[in-house]
Amino acid sequence: MEIKLEQKRSNLGSFYIDDNGVRMGEMNFLITKDVMNIYHTGVDSSLHGQHMGEKLVEAGVNFARENDFKILPTCTFARSVFGRRRDYADVLSDLY
Repeated sequence: MEIKLEQKRSNLGSFYIDDNGVRMGEMNFLITKDVMNIYHTGVDSSLHGQHMGEKLVEAGVNFARENDFKILPTCTFARSVFGRRRDYADVLSDLY
């Protein structure tokens, strides 16, 4: 399994879990100015308990750091990850 980035436009995209060509989960985002809104995260039920959703959020955090974005986690799951990960505070948007 591999996490890949798909950008539909410069401001709209997703990180997704690719398992030999099958999309097993994704985290969708929308970028407005310098804020990356993570608005949906979901993984296939076969991956539950393997922390793959957290790995998708981590990919988003790394992407935000590389591109000087702040993150607004409007997705319930992403918001819960940010609540547990103090090391993500540097990318958390003031809008949150």
